[in-house]
Amino acid sequence: MRIGEVTARTGIPQRMLRYYEEQGLLSSERADNGYREYDHDAVERAQRVRGLIQAGLSTRMVKVVLDLEADCRATQPPSCTRGLAEELAAELHALDDRLACLAKSRDAVALYLSRSAHADLLSQ
Repeated sequence: MRIGEVTARTGIPQRMLRYYEEQGLLSSERADNGYREYDHDAVERAQRVRGLIQAGLSTRMVKVVLDLEADCRATQPPSCTRGLAEELAAELHALDDRLACLAKSRDAVALYLSRSAHADLLSQ
């Protein structure tokens, strides 16, 4: 499928898909006319990339995570250096901190809304 179809299916702008490709996060083949051609797995992978980036991971760390996920699907245990494991552990702690912050923000918004005249919106 062409880049426009991937954009239509994912909502990810073409420019961002090209950036993902430049960063090695997404791949395509070139047709004879020069157009990018993506396989059907590209939609799921592009959505996964976007989700990881929105979660706060750098594109470098997204590549590491995607590569590790691919390794985990293989029959061999994933190879991981001590340095990479330390980076992943630091990223995990940073994600935990962000989750805690988001949970506090969510609780504050829910409390505010529950005390307002529009508390019924909480049940929706």
